[in-house]
Amino acid sequence: MSITKLNGSRLQRMLIAGANELHEKKQEVDAMNVFPVPDGDTGTNMSLTMLAAAKETQKKAALRVDTVANDAAMGALRGARGNSGVITSQLLRGFAKGLEGLEEADVKALASALEQSVKTAYKAVMKPKEGTILTVARACAEAAEQMAEKTEDLELFLQEVIQAGREMLNQTPDMLPVLKQAGVVDAGGRGLLYILEGARKHMCSEEALILNQRYEQGATARSMLTAMQPQEISFGYCTEFFIRVNQASDDQIEQLRAYLGTMGDSVICVSDADVIKVHVHTDHPGLVLEEALHLGSLSGLKIDNMREQHQSLLDFSTADSNIEMRQALSEKEIGFVSVSAGSGLTKIFQNLGVDEVIAGGQTMNPATEDILHAVERIDARDIFILPNNKNIILAAEQAAALCEEKTLHVIPTESIPQGISAMFCYGLGESPERLEEAMNEAIAAVTSATVTFAVRETVWNGQEIHTGDILGMRENQIAVIGTDVAQSAKDLLDQIVDENSEMVGIYYGAEVSEDEAAELEAYVEAKYPDCEVELQMGGQPLYYYIISVE
Repeated sequence: MSITKLNGSRLQRMLIAGANELHEKKQEVDAMNVFPVPDGDTGTNMSLTMLAAAKETQKKAALRVDTVANDAAMGALRGARGNSGVITSQLLRGFAKGLEGLEEADVKALASALEQSVKTAYKAVMKPKEGTILTVARACAEAAEQMAEKTEDLELFLQEVIQAGREMLNQTPDMLPVLKQAGVVDAGGRGLLYILEGARKHMCSEEALILNQRYEQGATARSMLTAMQPQEISFGYCTEFFIRVNQASDDQIEQLRAYLGTMGDSVICVSDADVIKVHVHTDHPGLVLEEALHLGSLSGLKIDNMREQHQSLLDFSTADSNIEMRQALSEKEIGFVSVSAGSGLTKIFQNLGVDEVIAGGQTMNPATEDILHAVERIDARDIFILPNNKNIILAAEQAAALCEEKTLHVIPTESIPQGISAMFCYGLGESPERLEEAMNEAIAAVTSATVTFAVRETVWNGQEIHTGDILGMRENQIAVIGTDVAQSAKDLLDQIVDENSEMVGIYYGAEVSEDEAAELEAYVEAKYPDCEVELQMGGQPLYYYIISVE
């Protein structure tokens, strides 16, 4: 007997089945990355988003089709990860809008809901591209409209919708040259079809389905901090300030930086026009200030006893009733949330004033909900979000749209260097509006590059790439293909450093030794003597080096 009406329980079962199908195939979708670098996470992001959607529908009895669709949309909105996950959540959001007021849905109602689904997703993307998941979704919606006039059978209806999507998916390489060059179809479109295929398999079934479990949300730097004991903090006073100078030579700044290194750790000493920003963890803040006064007047002085703060955090984290004291500790006008991967990079962001660091990045994109939870922990009216990855920006913007109690400012940082550059703008006392403007100006002046490795065989611009090859990426484009990490890093630097460059930042990863990183630093200093070079331990996975040039 054919099915002509879709009720709430059947839709819930189809959502669970679609989520499970994608969960099983997510690695296949991940492997469809255009670039052969270890950041193919489209399948994982879509899978986690769908699991969040399906999980939300299980919280109440599935009676009405509009209730189930709305619950799925809300779960996906908060659980969305990466661009593909955000677009998936918007597809579900539009689908729910199209089913408003319906207890059950027939093929015409579903066709209308799919049309609304596509419209909502297209509106959510600032510059939608054809040849992506959006194109595949549109083909499905167009086929649904046609089939709604030909049949009332839901299974036949969905079968033809999926077939139209497959045909469009196979055309995506002709729409996007990068797909054709990489020899893949669009990963997001393939993921969408897996969801629909899983849903169709169980459309007629009455069996109860068990939803695959998602992994726990990423830990923030604050939760990592509470695992430390107070005696593990080597230097007790976090000391930061600005030095206002008429003119300071590179030698003077380098001498100050060297002096700070003898007084503590977590040293940041960077000049910008007539201002030098200083940060250091030390046991002797008075001596640090005395040395700095030799260069100019001080402003923005802040000295925090980290051992006391840490003990307070430990005490407050176990005393849920002491809400007022916890709020007093964290109360501020402007707060910051940053995404980061690697212990060294996390410490850098904390030293620059970031309140909540979310563990994430390539292959591990935080969900919209992760960002919202971090925002909730900051007692500030205006909060700045630094995604530091182009695949996290949409999730951050979605968090901003969902947050009603605070004003969220999403700075579209696509890399760690952009995020660090943006944070250097903080501390001069500007309004949130002026700070946002300054941050956007700062990130535009940064050239970002990375050194990583190939995870699959492919051909790029006529050149063969083999698994394990070293890849130098400049602004998300392959610039260097080599076999040696050190040489590839040098070749990459030679492409991005020129006579106009003033500063080179090098953040070395977990697989690079301090001596190897120092050798690269020496290479840059010798070849580009007019550039100031900053070497920092980033500790990031997957990337041997993250490099910034300004």
